[in-house]
Amino acid sequence: MSKATRIRQQNAREKIAAQREAERRAEMRRRLFVTGGSVLAVVVIVVAFIVVKSLGSPTTTAKPTGATGIPLPASVTRNVTGVPASTLNAVGAGSVPQAAQTPVKTITGAPLVSNGKPEMLYIGAEFCPYCAAMRWSMAVALSRFGELSPLRGIHSAPAPEAYPNTATLTFYKSTYSSEHLVFVPVEAQGVGHAPLQTPTAPQMALWQRYYPNSYPFIDIGNRYMITVIVSPQVLAGQTWSQIAAALHDPSSPIARGVLGAANYITAATCKVTNNQPAAVCTSPAIKKLAAGL
Repeated sequence: MSKATRIRQQNAREKIAAQREAERRAEMRRRLFVTGGSVLAVVVIVVAFIVVKSLGSPTTTAKPTGATGIPLPASVTRNVTGVPASTLNAVGAGSVPQAAQTPVKTITGAPLVSNGKPEMLYIGAEFCPYCAAMRWSMAVALSRFGELSPLRGIHSAPAPEAYPNTATLTFYKSTYSSEHLVFVPVEAQGVGHAPLQTPTAPQMALWQRYYPNSYPFIDIGNRYMITVIVSPQVLAGQTWSQIAAALHDPSSPIARGVLGAANYITAATCKVTNNQPAAVCTSPAIKKLAAGL
């Protein structure tokens, strides 16, 4: 075999080896691409599953760590907590007798007392439109015995809930100071129906005894119970500011509903505080309503 022939054969073998090496590297790249693509696809699927699950999972078990609602303007707070006695006297029972046949119900049991003072227990829910109406009345009445703060605004649940998006207050994480009364609010559920506060066992026992699983429940010293005595209808389409301002016009439907209910709450509360403070409990409207309890 000539030298030239050997060189041609060697060159051919080298070309074949180079081609096979190139094919081997190409195959490795293809396998890596396929494997990497599969891993990427799995990652994408897992991430998508997590996102979809998080979006689709109900949030009803989450509990907010901070206060709910938004701080209301000082003007709203003043209008709610500073309704003049003359206006409340002018309203008297208001439209409550048309809304509730028995506005205040007498209940029996061990006195509800906290720190040596009669206690007002409220159990409601932020989504509840009937609670939305009653909170305005409660805020007015409570302000006659002490100081409720801060006033924070929310809206009741949207449609299809009855009386959707009613402007109201929330008592969640509010504070109350009074020489005559202890106020204990329990907002059991938020606007979206998520659990918010859990009643204690004694609170639950009272609730289930007198108004089981229904909102709002107002127990005044465990001598009187009030539920819904003002219709949310009078608040329809109104803002916080409009509602608060209307409380100072005794002829307005809002004042006749909200302040009428506030007067009933006040009268029942005076019965458990031994008519203290006297300036509140001896006012004409309160004396008249209290006499009928």
